[in-house]
Amino acid sequence: MIRSFIFNAVFYPFLIIFSALLIILYPFLKTVSLQKLISIWVYLILKLLKVICMIDWEIEGRENLIDRPCIIASNHQGPWESLFLQTLVVPSTSVVKKELLLIPFFGWAVACTKPITVDRAKKFKSLKRVINKAKLKLGKGFSIILFPEGTRVRPEKGIQRFGSSCGLISYENKVPIIPVCHNSGKYWRNREFRKYPGTVRLRIGKPIEALSAKDATNKAYDWVKLNYQEIN
Repeated sequence: MIRSFIFNAVFYPFLIIFSALLIILYPFLKTVSLQKLISIWVYLILKLLKVICMIDWEIEGRENLIDRPCIIASNHQGPWESLFLQTLVVPSTSVVKKELLLIPFFGWAVACTKPITVDRAKKFKSLKRVINKAKLKLGKGFSIILFPEGTRVRPEKGIQRFGSSCGLISYENKVPIIPVCHNSGKYWRNREFRKYPGTVRLRIGKPIEALSAKDATNKAYDWVKLNYQEIN
């Protein structure tokens, strides 16, 4: 509990200061440059998490990442992967909830990275918007980071059924899905103050290219579900 208090006492002021810095630099830097700065900040935060709360991480399958636009499709458990995945592929853009951008400083900084937003109250309209925006981003050389489960899931509940967005974007744009699974929610639990020491295991799969949108989504889901069972 003491370690968690110390980490939060450092993390939140650091978050506000860095967010303010991104907002100030936004008019002067390209999105890719901003993302590189974010990657450095995330790395520092995760190092602090390791030193203070003893939460380490290990990565398997980094060789499966490719040097062309793709879709990073990961299970979603908490803040850890939301941060770490920003360092995995540069340049990239994330699919985020629209209301996230309303959070003072942090949300405004996220908006500066030009993410693809989702309005949960208008699911069908949002899906069309995500597909259209993703096409534009992929055309500019950006990869897409998304969480097909649609929301954060407690680690003990396993992997929930994937939405169709990852398969649709993959199939319509002829880009592969890179499936990712992890168990970060065991250590940095969603909406909990206390952090738990341990090692986050994150596994990256081989690119998935399929003959249909549904097939792509199902293959990504099956891979994540199977590998999540193996790393726990």
